[in-house]
Amino acid sequence: MSAVTIVDVARAAGVSKTTASDALRGRGRVSEATRESVVSAARRLGYATNRSARSLRTSTTGAVGLYIPQVLVRSEYYLAFVHGVLNTVADSEYDVTLIVSAHHARRAAVPRVDGLILCDPVHSDPMASRLMASGLPVVTCERMAGARPTGVVWSDHGRQAGLLLDHLRDHDARRIALLASTTDSDWARSIESAYHSWCRAHRFQASVATVAFGTEPEALQREVGALLDADPDVDALVCASDGVAAAVAPSLAARGLRVGEDFLLASCVDASALRTMDPPVTAVDPKGEEAGESCGRLLLDILAGHAEEGTFRELELDFVPRASTLGRARRTARE
Repeated sequence: MSAVTIVDVARAAGVSKTTASDALRGRGRVSEATRESVVSAARRLGYATNRSARSLRTSTTGAVGLYIPQVLVRSEYYLAFVHGVLNTVADSEYDVTLIVSAHHARRAAVPRVDGLILCDPVHSDPMASRLMASGLPVVTCERMAGARPTGVVWSDHGRQAGLLLDHLRDHDARRIALLASTTDSDWARSIESAYHSWCRAHRFQASVATVAFGTEPEALQREVGALLDADPDVDALVCASDGVAAAVAPSLAARGLRVGEDFLLASCVDASALRTMDPPVTAVDPKGEEAGESCGRLLLDILAGHAEEGTFRELELDFVPRASTLGRARRTARE
């Protein structure tokens, strides 16, 4: 049997060859109904694009690059983000190329991709700065200081931190400490800045310790122990980074503190471990998969000419209260 061609797909979908090509590439003015009809016909016929030939004709690579700093790969959020990007781009004719920090050693090399996605760019990361200066269309998840990406998907982490702090105050917390992240990113800065602003506005005494992303559980527990030794009046703890709340919970129990009753525990990043703890931990859902989908969709729109340079899209997050922050007084009242 001869290979299925774009002409076969166009004939099956009842459209012109140009329309079929535009629909499959996500370009031109093609209605969503027509695009779905063409995609359905292509799948039914088993049509596969000759990407090498297309690259020669159009001077494109047929790929987009996804860059995640190596320090972040152990996070559940970032794995969900990658999954979201892959799911979205899979519906287009683009492949996804994973870019790692080691590429920084090849100083003269520009990634062979048509566009780039940067997840939570760290301001001090030289590789992120190089990619921003590559001349390629770049979409970032969160902002990057001093940089002007082609598009941004952003969430208001500061507002969510404020909602979390309000919740803790309303559930009888009198001294709220923050275990902040040393990561030099828009996300980390937003949370710590929001915490200090909230403490000033509500006349709470600020109590902050910082830990690096990926710090081992034993070190995190020592850090929390030192914080509580220095400020014994702390009765609530907000953990900024993914995985920290689950890691420090044993050290709280070892001090005789009952999470969800006489001590409140919350996280700025939700994870499966927090949902299964006893008690489950209050957190902000960062919507990693949706963030990846939004970044992938925005980059595809930019490459297709459907979104302008400087497009800014906001992703709304969810605050999820759980038993770890009910507080003894409120819990007794409810019961």
